[in-house]
Amino acid sequence: MELSPSLNACFRASILEHWNMNALTDYGYETHQYKDVARKIEKLHILFESAGIQHGDKIALCGRNQAHWGVAFLAILTYGAVAVPILHDFHPEQVHDIVNHSEARLLFVGEIMWKKLDAEAMPQLRGVICNTDYQLLVSRLDALNEAHANLNRLFCEKHPATFGPKELKEFYHDSPEELAIINYTSGTTSNSKGVMIPYRAIWSNVKFADEIFGDHAKAGDNLLSMLLMAHTLGLSFEFLYEFILGVHIHLLTRMPTPSILTKALADVRPIAIVCVPLIIEKIVRKAIIPKISSIDVKLALKLPIVGPKIKRKICESLQKALGGRAYEIVIGGSALNQEVEAILHDIGFNYTVGYGATECAPIIAYEDWHKFVPGSCGKCVRRMELRIDSPDPQHVPGEILAKGQNVMLGYFKNDEATAETLRDGWYHTGDLGVIDAEGNLFIKGRKKNMLLASNGQNVYPEEIEDKLASLPYVAECIVVQRAEKFVALVYPDLDLAKRDGVAPEELTTIMERNRKDLNAALPAYSQLSQICLQDEEFVKTPKKSIKRYLYK
Repeated sequence: MELSPSLNACFRASILEHWNMNALTDYGYETHQYKDVARKIEKLHILFESAGIQHGDKIALCGRNQAHWGVAFLAILTYGAVAVPILHDFHPEQVHDIVNHSEARLLFVGEIMWKKLDAEAMPQLRGVICNTDYQLLVSRLDALNEAHANLNRLFCEKHPATFGPKELKEFYHDSPEELAIINYTSGTTSNSKGVMIPYRAIWSNVKFADEIFGDHAKAGDNLLSMLLMAHTLGLSFEFLYEFILGVHIHLLTRMPTPSILTKALADVRPIAIVCVPLIIEKIVRKAIIPKISSIDVKLALKLPIVGPKIKRKICESLQKALGGRAYEIVIGGSALNQEVEAILHDIGFNYTVGYGATECAPIIAYEDWHKFVPGSCGKCVRRMELRIDSPDPQHVPGEILAKGQNVMLGYFKNDEATAETLRDGWYHTGDLGVIDAEGNLFIKGRKKNMLLASNGQNVYPEEIEDKLASLPYVAECIVVQRAEKFVALVYPDLDLAKRDGVAPEELTTIMERNRKDLNAALPAYSQLSQICLQDEEFVKTPKKSIKRYLYK
């Protein structure tokens, strides 16, 4: 794959090269070839023009993953407008606020979200278009109404004979520092901020994907897109790179429940898998841990010849469950549980853990699974620099700082937050970590999450939570500080308890036993004083990280 410094030129080149190949499929539904994408982009450009959209104007997208979302995103960038992806599970008031704050002129929206929105609360919009079929839901311009009603005629007037590769016009020529996307974060510690992502950052992430997968993927291969396209992890590594390569992208338009995901992976057999830890952790806890927990299997695993054979079979069954074709499984978005990681490493599973942030669109660190060091999240990627703000970066945790092509321009209309986060060219991630002598990055926790023990010692709640999450009947947990004591909030695994015949009232006793077992493995200054059971699951971000600030 040859990459031009112009991202839009890459999109056009891919469409021309793969004209008659499959591009986007809503899994179980309609398939769009690359030529279909080209035709739809051209029609959307006609609508943008009728709505008076100028280069640099903002167009928002809010809805579940689907082919028409992806086409609309491509149409926005190739027109020269700025895309504003909005997570579909945001509260309606958040969507209103983001549309208004971003100064969006048009909104593409899913049918479910549209029922919850109020057009009057978004007065700057010139029109609202349905993601599903591009129907015009709201129009405040006669020209937009007329263009939409006569779209096929207007398209035919532009292309009276035929619409083939030769008729595909040049797309908007972007420049590296130009704003391409405003991506509103959904962080664990604060409210959303509009991250301004330039074309160079997207191009650099796509280039990175080609550097790591280029020898293992080719045009016509399949990929299952299950991460949110409105988030930079899914956008960069499950859509943009694959589209430029000529891959057939299958979009999982529904929630990835175990049954749906298992069938989709078996059908699609993706060339690679990018996922959040929650998916892998659930698979390991449900499908692997029960198989290796019996005394007989534990003893067999220690035998010199039998043990490796058992591990190899477990690894092969896991790979088969994930489609059987993926070169590697890239895990990112939040920390992977250490017990789960130890199992994956022990069976020789082809996984790796990356590190990034929306502000870097998103990649900062990565390592190929063959060289990956367990417990780390890889090494600094190309075109980026990484350092630890610490007097002893190998041993004393400090804030992780990043610099390079992937870094954002700043936060939209928020100079104060920009000045606080971007200093002397370095992006201050807010994460704490160390780097070993070989350059492997190890995350210790969030700077804002760090707790202070009564003796003045720094305590990283994520390290305690990782150990607690491996104890019986703990589904989700966070550690908070109340006065000078540390308390764990736990949402129990009710399904597992029910399966094992454990009554709800017995869980309190079990959690107290968990607390004592955990404290035996912790320094005195960081031990838990109490475990409090929660009645409901914790509120999470789209990356499935708990929104901690709601529980302080």
